[in-house]
Amino acid sequence: MPLLEGAGLTGVLASGNKTTHFGSPSEYLEVIDSRTQAKYILPIVNNSVKAADLGSIKALDETLNHSQQSAPGLKVFDRGFTNTACVESAITFIDGEEGKIKFRGYDIEYLYDNHDYEEVIHLLIWGHLPSNEEKQSLRERLLAELKTPQSVVDAIRAFPPQSSTGSMILAGLAAFAALDEGTKKLHSQAEPYYIGNMKNTDAAIIRTLAAIATTIALVYCHKRGKTFTEPSLEGSFISNVLKMMGREDKGIEKCLERLWILYADHEMTNSTAAFLHASSTLTDPLSSSISAIVSAYGPLHGGAIDLAYQEFKAIASVKHVPYLIKEVKAKRQRLFGFGHRIYKTVDPRTKFIREMIDEQVRNPLRSRVPLLEIALEIERIASTDDYFISRRLAANADLYGALLYTALGFESDIIVAMASLSRVPGPMAHWRESMQQKPMLWRPQQLYREGSKIGFPRG
Repeated sequence: MPLLEGAGLTGVLASGNKTTHFGSPSEYLEVIDSRTQAKYILPIVNNSVKAADLGSIKALDETLNHSQQSAPGLKVFDRGFTNTACVESAITFIDGEEGKIKFRGYDIEYLYDNHDYEEVIHLLIWGHLPSNEEKQSLRERLLAELKTPQSVVDAIRAFPPQSSTGSMILAGLAAFAALDEGTKKLHSQAEPYYIGNMKNTDAAIIRTLAAIATTIALVYCHKRGKTFTEPSLEGSFISNVLKMMGREDKGIEKCLERLWILYADHEMTNSTAAFLHASSTLTDPLSSSISAIVSAYGPLHGGAIDLAYQEFKAIASVKHVPYLIKEVKAKRQRLFGFGHRIYKTVDPRTKFIREMIDEQVRNPLRSRVPLLEIALEIERIASTDDYFISRRLAANADLYGALLYTALGFESDIIVAMASLSRVPGPMAHWRESMQQKPMLWRPQQLYREGSKIGFPRG
């Protein structure tokens, strides 16, 4: 039985009377194709095999039907990319079994206890914790880019205040992109503007962070008929975000400095992947951010928070929570904001967020919030009920964060936007990482199936 070697495969290639040795990997996957009885040795590197190596496994033409004849080799079918790694990254490590998160090798608990949000932004994007001078430089550059072009203001104000928050943010960002110097140069010259050029890339990262913050603040004020406050060149990035929103409050600022560390990145989420998918075309980061925010507002992603709050409003009173729990257990209703795809144990972020919620609930300066009381009662019952415990359906960090925003006095319609803003450093870090690599257009494949009925029982 011959050993075959394809593109990237290590092993032995048998061709007629000639055998060529390629060496043996220390770890490998041995594959036998039942169609041809050919044997393949695929290297295992970092607990993965290359999909391109599987593509080197080919059947004899007579074993394929007509629709498969053009197929270059074996494909991996992974609907929804549930077990496909699309990048190699040195930024964030998540261990869902142990409940651990590391940013650039630092435990998130350490960063939460010892650093602020600007320092974590620098760590994620530029790979190390900043010196005092580097931190001050980052702050000054961010604050200098907190601008409010009139065309952006006009684009947002063109919407009635009751319009969808997400749609207004997308319009504001599109208006920012139309003015952005990098975006304009990108589309007016033959040479790539960002790939391999860290000076242009770093400047674009600062502009993108500032543009998203300004857009969200403008939308927040417009929806509430509040006067937008121009930012200053003093204070932290977060303090200026709150100032623009008309929510200057040292207590809220201190709380968000901690909360946003926990949200700054979460590896390859759907929205981060959407950003990178768009940016793989070598388009600009502001336009790619629009893709990410569209993704974030979907009801199976960040938009689940909106659905959870609709659920809380429908309950109306804490006394109705037992009925909701009963309906959920009978599978007649879904409980949004509970459970997580990654964590098989407690999400390490939740304990810190719950502590901050408790601080705010006890704070006599904070007003009573009925929605928060309903949500906390649902969480209390679910955390002690065997039905939820056995299914690992604990409140996830996104829902906890939403409850904290509510405790801080933010209305539910702005929560996904605020959570998205806190996450911007993550996609920026991943984008910067990709701009230092050989460009690669993300172009997934499909499996063609003849006939109108499509369905794969394998998921």
